[in-house]
Amino acid sequence: MKKLLFGIALASSAMAMSAQTIGAGAGNGKEEFTPHWYMQVQAGAAHTIGETAFDKLLSPAGALSAGYKFTPLWGLRAGVSGWQAKGAWVNPLQDYKFYYLQGNVDVTLDLGNLFGGYKPGRIVNPYLFVGAGFNGAFNNDEAVDIQRQGYHLEYLWTDNQFSAAGRFGLGADFRVSRRVAINLEANANILSDKFNSKKAHNVDWQCNLVAGLTIRLGGKKKAPEPVAEEPVQPVAPAQAEKPAEEKRVVVPPARKEEKKVEPLQENVFFKINSAVISSSEEAKVNRLVAYLKAHPKARVSVCGYADKATGTAQYNKVLSQKRAKAVAAALAAKGIDASRVDVDFKGDTVQPFDGVEKNRVTICVAE
Repeated sequence: MKKLLFGIALASSAMAMSAQTIGAGAGNGKEEFTPHWYMQVQAGAAHTIGETAFDKLLSPAGALSAGYKFTPLWGLRAGVSGWQAKGAWVNPLQDYKFYYLQGNVDVTLDLGNLFGGYKPGRIVNPYLFVGAGFNGAFNNDEAVDIQRQGYHLEYLWTDNQFSAAGRFGLGADFRVSRRVAINLEANANILSDKFNSKKAHNVDWQCNLVAGLTIRLGGKKKAPEPVAEEPVQPVAPAQAEKPAEEKRVVVPPARKEEKKVEPLQENVFFKINSAVISSSEEAKVNRLVAYLKAHPKARVSVCGYADKATGTAQYNKVLSQKRAKAVAAALAAKGIDASRVDVDFKGDTVQPFDGVEKNRVTICVAE
């Protein structure tokens, strides 16, 4: 058991490091997350903890599951696992096998997206899960034969044995394509003391190390929505009055009215998890600078936002502040006095636009 737990811990560390280093450069940040179904087919080895050598209690295992990812972090999985389990009578040493099937429901947490942000092209996607199940064991003939030889198994069952199960584990999907990944998973199942026919005064543990495939279903790739820039509304020139054609009347020149200065709004958009103004958005900053220099009494309000579909509320609050300050700093660098710039940020508490990408924005209004 110690060897197995050490192996799980080592695999967890390796997968978390891989997710952060490889995943950091794999995603292009342009594809939005879409909820989707998936299925898993797994096979490998099982170990029922008992009173003999580790290899004596190894047996084959398999699992078939279907799941649904609601968000980049959370999902729900249901499936059937099982095959063969083993127990052992110590003196004289005799191991015996029996069979079982277990229905499971698990809650899954995507560790790659939790620590590295959503990146659809990440190569290694580790996940953690906890769940519950219902175990049905059968065909315990070999343990019954040991009882017939005169050895007393206190919790021996003869026909079928049913019990509730708790479970937890760690796994990883290694991306092959957008829809297919190679899967590796280690899990532990906590069962009734009667599972292996022997009384131990504690729960029985059944552990699995399995590998297989994860196949994504549905969830068509969602193309990013085009970002529509709001054009600056030109001020229409005042139309001169047409003189009457029939009557020649001398009209005194009209008094020139001051043209009303229309406010200017520019929406500076950012890439996912970024507070850097891209080259494609610099023209908007330049238009703000030109407006403020042309109207020395005008001020500009700068308010940063973050999309609610990515990251935590605390992270998005900090990110939106950085986006607002990035625009303010760009204005200052081009000669706009800081006293004319009002800076604010909303995190993800306000979503000014429909969709996800448009809410990675700093909205600037000069008037």
